Amino acid sequence: MASDQTRSAILAAAERLYADRGFGDVTLRDIVAEANVNLAAVNYHFGSKDELIAELFVTRSIQTNRERLNELKAAEERGGGRASIEDIMRALVGPTLRGCLGPDREGSTAARFMIRASIESVPPIRRIKNREVDHLRKFAAAMRRAMPGREDTELYWGLHFALAMAHHTIREKERLLRLSEGKCDLDDVQAIIDRVVAVTVMALSKGQPAAVAPPPARPAAMHGRLTRQDL
Repeated sequence: MASDQTRSAILAAAERLYADRGFGDVTLRDIVAEANVNLAAVNYHFGSKDELIAELFVTRSIQTNRERLNELKAAEERGGGRASIEDIMRALVGPTLRGCLGPDREGSTAARFMIRASIESVPPIRRIKNREVDHLRKFAAAMRRAMPGREDTELYWGLHFALAMAHHTIREKERLLRLSEGKCDLDDVQAIIDRVVAVTVMALSKGQPAAVAPPPARPAAMHGRLTRQDL
């Protein structure tokens, strides 16, 4: 098997196994058996299990982030350089939700792998998420242009909460279905996107929130034994 074919076979096998069984239950020996290669090939191409997981996650994330940025660019072009906050949020959460939810998508290996990545969040994936934020800075900049009167802190919280709602919906869809007794339609992906966008925009469009009160000061330490009155 040629080198490129070996690498592709390893990636495809690993993605299938991780999607089916999760990150903790899959060993490198499982992967090489599935890919019909030897262990040396995995070490040669990736070096370790963590590096293999990182490669898979980066590959899928690049696709999602590219789609996000393309939608953001199109929205800003339609708005003459300034997109509406609704369109910005739609570009932010739409690709993630469409990529993982819906009857025509969620059964795919790629979607199931990304759902696993969201649920289990193993160390190599957490490191990538915490490090790769440049594309999110572009969304924050677009939000700043759309809502010049808002403080940066509020914009960052709005972006953070929108992503959190999207990822939590993906992770906990079964619980939501059971809680709502099927009333919440998790197959209507566009309606889910609309809800996440609506809640985020509503929060960002409210007046400036009141300052968070500081926690009460702790009493000064006293020397000696405490009496009942001290308690």
